[in-house]
Amino acid sequence: MKNFIPEDGTLLPLMEEFYTIQGEGFNTGKAAYFIRLGGCDVGCHWCDVKESWDADLHPLTPSDDIVKNAIQYPGKAVVITGGEPLLYNLDYLTKKLKENNILTFIETSGAYPLSGHWDWICLSPKKFKAPTPSIAQFANELKIIVFNKSDFAWAEEHALLVGQNCKLYLQPEWSKANEMLPLIIDYVKNNPKWEISLQTHKYLNIP
Repeated sequence: MKNFIPEDGTLLPLMEEFYTIQGEGFNTGKAAYFIRLGGCDVGCHWCDVKESWDADLHPLTPSDDIVKNAIQYPGKAVVITGGEPLLYNLDYLTKKLKENNILTFIETSGAYPLSGHWDWICLSPKKFKAPTPSIAQFANELKIIVFNKSDFAWAEEHALLVGQNCKLYLQPEWSKANEMLPLIIDYVKNNPKWEISLQTHKYLNIP
C-alpha cells in the first residue's frame, strides 16, 4: 500500500460516496448515504466492484470532509462499505457521524477486527478469507451470498456463531440469480429462520 493511512482513521481511501436507497438486507428500501472505501484482500471472484480492491487508486480523504458531505442529506443513515472497510480504524469517522445524529451501518466480510461505533452491523462472510471469530457475536444481520449449492452449508456454519437475535439472510449472487433463487426459495420455505435478500437497487437501476 503506497498511501500512508494514519492509524487514527482521520484519513481514509475514499472510492465513492453517494446518496441512494439501501438495496439489500434488513434495511432495504431506506434512504442512506453510502461511503465506499478502497482496499480489499478478500478477493471474491464474483465481486462487482473489483475497482475497489486497490486502496492506492483512491484518494486519501479527511474523515471530517466525509462527514460534512453526509450530513447535507435528509436521510440520516450512513452505510460504510467497500472493499473491506474494517481494514481501517473507523472509530473516528463513526464517532463524528454519531455526533451529528447519523445512524451508522456497516457491511463487512468480518475478515478484520471490528472498529467503529455502529447502529447496525451486516456480516457477510466470504469463503475466500474467513471472518475473525470475534466479530460474529456483534452482528445484527448475517447475509450469505449464494453462488453455488455448497453455500447453504456455509450459511448454516455461520448461523451457529451469531447471536440469537441476529437476522439471517440468503442472497443470490447477481450473475447466478436465475439459477440460485429457486433453490433459495425452497431452502427458506424449509428453513424459515432464514429470509431472502435481493439486490433491489439493481432492479431499480440505482447505485
